[in-house]
Amino acid sequence: MEQEAIYLRVLTDLKQRINDQEFENLKLPDERSLATAYEVSRSSIKRALNVLAQQGIIFKKRGSGTFVNPIYLKNQTMFQSTGHNLGVSDSFRFDDEVPAIELVSFEQHPADDDTQLALFLQPDEPVYHIQRLRQLKGKTFMSEDALVPVKLLPNLTAADLNASLFQYAEMTTKKAVTRSFLSVTAEPSTAKDQAELDLAPNEPVGVMGGIYFLDDGTPFEVGTMRVHYKYMKYNSFDSLDGE
Repeated sequence: MEQEAIYLRVLTDLKQRINDQEFENLKLPDERSLATAYEVSRSSIKRALNVLAQQGIIFKKRGSGTFVNPIYLKNQTMFQSTGHNLGVSDSFRFDDEVPAIELVSFEQHPADDDTQLALFLQPDEPVYHIQRLRQLKGKTFMSEDALVPVKLLPNLTAADLNASLFQYAEMTTKKAVTRSFLSVTAEPSTAKDQAELDLAPNEPVGVMGGIYFLDDGTPFEVGTMRVHYKYMKYNSFDSLDGE
């Protein structure tokens, strides 16, 4: 866990420096120089740089070094994963503000057939049904509806849901939420969307729905996020070279 903390510290600081445009000509120092500057091993530097490359924030040019992706600086995504969890509290930033959380409801009930299939549960196994709102500057931009197996987090309380659920899961299970399968669509807003997200009847809503997995492959959550269309902005970086 100590090595994990070192790598995350380097990753977070490098990303902040990139966002602050500290690197002249968009070129990062070499791995040895970064290791010396951060007083960490080169393996920690390499791991942090690999994550930044996977996110499309930097790219490595053979024989020339490592550079900041200028397209990233020009069109930064609103979801910027800074750690190894995929939750909204862990990854969402807007003008460096972290979303506030409002818990709407927290209940337990048996999983229905679809939830059993999605989360590999037996009949009548209980799930938490969690509904929350996310806010920036006091204004709601997202509603969340999530189902989580009770057996994975047997001591979860309503108070725990005022912070990151995925960070709570990592602290209690020692496993991170690192994988997801999500569908991203847009559809006409409902009356509930309009009331919660301050949308007009003719305005659409962004919908992200799917399944999140722990790093050992265990299905952790199935859920849906409904997002004000003004906040639906993403970047995609795809690589087939294995880096």
